[in-house]
Amino acid sequence: MWRRLRSAWNVRRGFSTAVRRRIEDEGDWYYSSEWWGTDSDSQTVLRSTSDKGNGVVSVAAYPSSQPSEVYWPETERWLQRRHAEVRPGCEDEGRFRILGYQWRALRFNDDTRQSTVKVMAAYRESEPGSVFLMQQPHCLAVPYLKSMVSTGLATIASCGYDIKNAVRGKKTMNILCIGHGGGSLPLFLASKIKGAAVHIVEIDPLVISASIEAMGFPAFSVMNPSGERALSKPNTIDEVLWKGIHEKLYLYESDAEDFVLDNTNLYDMIFIDAYDGEDIFPRKLWDPNSPFLKALNNQLHPEHGTVVVNLHSDSELLNSAGSAPSVLEQVLPMGKYVSRIGRAYKDMLVGNGSCGRKEGSGLGFTVSVPWVCNTSLVVCRGLQMSGACLNRDLVMSAIISKSIEVEHLLNLPFSCLQYIKRGFILVD
Repeated sequence: MWRRLRSAWNVRRGFSTAVRRRIEDEGDWYYSSEWWGTDSDSQTVLRSTSDKGNGVVSVAAYPSSQPSEVYWPETERWLQRRHAEVRPGCEDEGRFRILGYQWRALRFNDDTRQSTVKVMAAYRESEPGSVFLMQQPHCLAVPYLKSMVSTGLATIASCGYDIKNAVRGKKTMNILCIGHGGGSLPLFLASKIKGAAVHIVEIDPLVISASIEAMGFPAFSVMNPSGERALSKPNTIDEVLWKGIHEKLYLYESDAEDFVLDNTNLYDMIFIDAYDGEDIFPRKLWDPNSPFLKALNNQLHPEHGTVVVNLHSDSELLNSAGSAPSVLEQVLPMGKYVSRIGRAYKDMLVGNGSCGRKEGSGLGFTVSVPWVCNTSLVVCRGLQMSGACLNRDLVMSAIISKSIEVEHLLNLPFSCLQYIKRGFILVD
């Protein structure tokens, strides 16, 4: 979940060309006028009421200018080639045709924009009335997602993790995503890291169905409570669209606390982005005395485990302070509340020497996300810079140097640097 800085929006046209590093990044801030959208150019494609605290859940569609229609025939040929691989000798089943591309935003209570994705709509000539959606896995539109990816992957690489072989599929990288939304983050990770096994936890079944039906997330990812796939096998279109990516995604309908308490998985990386319909980061996901953090401690890899949390200022934390918050605290996440959550995560995950680790063999830091009011909190194990060596510049330099490697390995359409260097602060 994310919040937009009004002032940044108002001056966007003044600096967008300067930050547009690679035009092939369809989620660049240059296109934010499209993926933010307005009510006048939107079309509601799904709307229902949640019984899990998210209020009215809806998906709005906005027109997209990219990719240009001149490139659609190339994509149609790509789909045809994929179909030939999945069903050789069945070319007579009909050619694929692209209908277009849209941005789709998941909203809670018609106000909070929980996530934004880009989808491709297509059909087969043999079934013109049957339209299928494919979320574009390479496209991260919202800046905080790029911040989470950049800081998280660069940090785990700095902890000695062999990210090169994970990206190439020579080793398994176990990832947990708490909070699903439209699914753009887990889909991006599964598509970019061949060795990824991505577990996703989402409490609201309505959000899960919205991501699949209206936002083009792979249906084969859904898991039963028993731990088996809800679908015994993917259909032909899933195979054509995803070609194995869908098999690396495991989407569970569960409360996050219940999920981590009920299993013994060991994760290399954990991403947390879990805000409810009231735009609140639940207390049980950060309280130092919560069973959640204690269980998370046991499920994070002891040598290089890295946790990334998306944060912004929220009313529950502000109200818990016991005094009326200032207007600034209500808007900006750069205050004692983020520090408080940061210390809770750092103290639990790296500050107690558990899991065979030496005291202090890890650290935590926060970075400010460009253009929006979000903060990425990163806590890692294994980045051993203690005592006099532990200072902001050395830590930031180590992570930035690894970000260049990550950017190259994953062939990212954006630079990691701008999502790491801004407002870099070590957690005390």
